Amino acid sequence: SHIEDVSSDELKPHIASGGISATLDYDVIRDADAIIVALATPLTKQREPDLTIVLDAVRGVAPRLREGHLLVLESTTYPGTTRECVLPILEATGLKLGEDFFLAYSPERVDPGREDWTTRNVPKVVGGITEACTRRAAELYRGAVDEVIEVSSPEAAELAKLLENIFRSVNIALVNELAQLCERMGIDVWEVVDAAATKPFGFMSFKPGPGLGGHCIPIDPFYLTWKAREYGFYTEFIELAGKVNENMPYYCRSLISQALNHGKQRSLKGSKVLVLGVAYKSDIGDTRESPALKLMELLRNAGADVAYHDPHVPALNGERSVPLEPSNYDCVAIVTAHNGIDYDQLVEDAQLVVDFRNATGRNGSNNGKVWKL
Repeated sequence: SHIEDVSSDELKPHIASGGISATLDYDVIRDADAIIVALATPLTKQREPDLTIVLDAVRGVAPRLREGHLLVLESTTYPGTTRECVLPILEATGLKLGEDFFLAYSPERVDPGREDWTTRNVPKVVGGITEACTRRAAELYRGAVDEVIEVSSPEAAELAKLLENIFRSVNIALVNELAQLCERMGIDVWEVVDAAATKPFGFMSFKPGPGLGGHCIPIDPFYLTWKAREYGFYTEFIELAGKVNENMPYYCRSLISQALNHGKQRSLKGSKVLVLGVAYKSDIGDTRESPALKLMELLRNAGADVAYHDPHVPALNGERSVPLEPSNYDCVAIVTAHNGIDYDQLVEDAQLVVDFRNATGRNGSNNGKVWKL
């Protein structure tokens, strides 16, 4: 299986029964009743939306579109994509929307590694171009999910998905900025967040960290900032959050340098640094947009001798995960806190620990062996 959350053993019976099959042949679409397009929506080097992959797929579908077909776009994108970009390609076939074919948008909602919230029990938002399109898409998903939320348009559904991810980006930026202030004030930001989280209303807990990762949160907000400029509107709040989060690997590098200077009277140049965890979140092997990658680059540019250990990422950009032998390094930087690692033993064995995830808990402070974000 190429999907970490789905084992090969789970997949095999569905493949054997013909329930799941993979193909590069667009012609099989003619035999399907519904087509779901769920492809990556990255940014260009100019940080503008890149819909190339999605629209190429839709162009592949169009010549095979037939009466009765339903197409649902699930890729995260800016409001208007379904109506302005996908619909014209399908209408060029001569088939009539809402009568011959149906088109809707329904954002995917997946949290990799989670077992409590799955495809089945996460509510599914659906917005069609017409009411008939919405009904047809809702009928499709009701066969697979517990609750379908119908909205008035694909634009509402597209923006709902972006809001979900922007909400996380902005709040993570807030606590990341607070973490930097707390470091100057000599206050434990983790204690502050935990204390605030005891309020039973009006507060939602977010944790600071070395930066955003994954294929959603670091990218999706900028789909909206780009679209907003089309309306002469500048989303300064969203863009500021992006800047704060993008700066975190630089701040983390400076914190490692500071810890080495004070804790070992060493400079970053020539120091051996072990980066513990390179996946973008705990207990998965996905390194897309992981802040660990930028941090490792910055450390090497500063002259550090950098290696990494990650039980979920055996190889990365031509190098291998090394054994977890903390005593061999001047500093261990905890970038991603995977379960299954004995952090108490790590602190005991390491010469110096810089913990960006509070994995060591109260096992140290910023004036001792353990430095925390």
